[in-house]
Amino acid sequence: SFFRILLLLFFQEKMVRLVKVCTCNLNQWAMDFDGNLKRIKQSIEEAKKNQAKYRLGPELEISGYSCEDHFNESDTFLHTWDSLADLLQTDLTNGILVDVGAPIMHRNVPYNCRVFMLNKKIVLIRPKMHLANDGNYRETRWFTAWQKGPVVEDFYLPRQIRALTGQDKVPFGIAAIATRDTALASETCEELFTPNAPHIWLGLDGVEILSNGSGSHHNLRKISTRIDLIRGATSKGGGVYLYANQKGCDGNRLYFDGCAMVMVNGDLVAQGSQFSLGEVENVYAVVDLEEVRSFRAYSASRSVQAAAATPVPRVDVDFQLGSTSFEGLVQSVPMEPQIPDPMEEIAYGPACWMWDYLRRSGQRGFFLPLSGGADSSSVCAMVGIMCELVVAEIAKGSAQTLAELRKVIRAPDYSPTTAKELCGKLLCTCYMGTVHSGVETRTRASDLAKEVGALHREIVIDEITAAIRSVWKQVSDKVPIRQCEGGTVYEDIALQNIQARSRMIMAYFMAQLIPWSVGSAGTMLVLGTSNVDEALRGYLTKYDCSAADINPIGSISKTDLKQFLHWCAKSKPEPKYTVLEQVRTAVPTAELGGGVSGASQTDEEDMGMSYDELSQFGRLRKIMRCGPVTMFQKLTTQWAHLRPSEVAVKVKRFFFYYSINRHKMTVLTPSYHAEKYSPDDNRHDLRQFLYPAGWTAQFRKIDTLVSEMEKAGGKP
Repeated sequence: SFFRILLLLFFQEKMVRLVKVCTCNLNQWAMDFDGNLKRIKQSIEEAKKNQAKYRLGPELEISGYSCEDHFNESDTFLHTWDSLADLLQTDLTNGILVDVGAPIMHRNVPYNCRVFMLNKKIVLIRPKMHLANDGNYRETRWFTAWQKGPVVEDFYLPRQIRALTGQDKVPFGIAAIATRDTALASETCEELFTPNAPHIWLGLDGVEILSNGSGSHHNLRKISTRIDLIRGATSKGGGVYLYANQKGCDGNRLYFDGCAMVMVNGDLVAQGSQFSLGEVENVYAVVDLEEVRSFRAYSASRSVQAAAATPVPRVDVDFQLGSTSFEGLVQSVPMEPQIPDPMEEIAYGPACWMWDYLRRSGQRGFFLPLSGGADSSSVCAMVGIMCELVVAEIAKGSAQTLAELRKVIRAPDYSPTTAKELCGKLLCTCYMGTVHSGVETRTRASDLAKEVGALHREIVIDEITAAIRSVWKQVSDKVPIRQCEGGTVYEDIALQNIQARSRMIMAYFMAQLIPWSVGSAGTMLVLGTSNVDEALRGYLTKYDCSAADINPIGSISKTDLKQFLHWCAKSKPEPKYTVLEQVRTAVPTAELGGGVSGASQTDEEDMGMSYDELSQFGRLRKIMRCGPVTMFQKLTTQWAHLRPSEVAVKVKRFFFYYSINRHKMTVLTPSYHAEKYSPDDNRHDLRQFLYPAGWTAQFRKIDTLVSEMEKAGGKP
């Protein structure tokens, strides 16, 4: 009947405006073209099975984000095209708009690009306009930013692609893809963070679906900023915004923390995990395009700006994103963002990073010198949490995680029953005592190892240090003694350092032999245990236990670690590690000298500053970009309880020790990146390592300011 036809047309129009989109978190690995392609294919296959019409992937997902100087090699671009050809020769792109991140060379210029594919053809190649080039990022070293704005030009395809698609050339540049029912365009990672982000003018020109394939790494307390930026991209101008990210350790210090999401008109409607072990995680949303149009049309001021917007080129495709089916589509509803507590970030970020590193390195497990102090105990807890995640992932049915675990421990039939049992196979801890060690630290180390389930050993290294002192007699008649026994500070430090360095030698010796000693094979990764504040101050012995294979806490502050210990003991999901509360309340000590036991030697007394002060120095130096004078000026207002002269003493002491110990940063163990003020010399904090430690001009200026302030009554 006539009314039935009208009703049918009404519901068909209603369905057409509903679009199912897919974004994802992928655990890619730099230069692992086969593995990366496998994960991309799995993501696309799952998206198609779930009736999605658009699939967005992370930045540079074909090659992996962290290829770095491999992007200077033509082979990397060659293998990228091989992977794209593999996607195009199958039916994976049939009936779905596929958006992948890839490095592309155009007219002899390397670009960081998005490649859009549909029905076995390339629709558009979109280069990145604004490159990340601060902190850990060095994109301008390998890529060139697209400078021409919203224009397109011809890109002539390689021979192998022409043979597959029948296309000679495709559009290359900044454009929107115009389907039969909407317009879609992308921006990439850093572009979201820029003041004049592309989503602003793309939205004003009528682009309704905006996407961002990102390669964004984890920083403590960063996720709120990311969510706020993505929300802001559509809260004023309306639109659908998809965000994809890499997840995991793709070959270096960074952990890419996923959290793929979809926003509509400023509301979050879908969000993926931030920390998990799965390699492929698709995130879906069903969005109503009519809500975008209504939201935008209702804003008169936006309409005025949109009417004057500069047109963005359109690439027309004969394809419809909206569904024509009457089944299976239910519009996604707004939800609250999932924002973890910082202690959860410390727990799960390094744990996931360590698992990726372990399984991809092919090593047998971890070896940890466990002193019973806050730092090594934190690392021990993180390995325990890693084991909990592995067991949970296997319990959910992950055959891949089980296969990788069996490969790691060299046991083809093994299946874990508990995290504690698994920890006994993956972690060996060792308390390396000396005559200066205390009973308390030995007991705490043993109790913690039992709580997490680690294989625990105890040794005494006095014989090693005695042997080194004996060898010294071959070159000098003078016998070094401790300062408390009448020796000089140089003798005392040398005697402390041979203890620390002996522990490093024993750690590697045991890491190589422990698997063999228990009837297994392979070698273990040695875990480092120095925190970011001690590295900043240089309060560590070069080539001691800070020298390891990887360090999960090397970019985490002592203040945060103490809170983490409390969380593990009191708030962590079961099983809790209760002994960590004792560790937290104990006075930090290196136990390297100062009497028969280590109780008389405390870290903060040794350093001449507290850990809280160190954290503040670090943030001002790196994040706020303060030199000695500016730091002094800021702290005289922040530390109002101190006289300017007292602040000056603390600032001078910090910069003196920072500068004379900066050389230690050149050999820091690769550390999980968590703090913006990390002094990691590898790339994040690029500074000289030979300093004029007197800072004469800077300290003279501080002295002048102190004099002026004291004359003014002590006020800045």
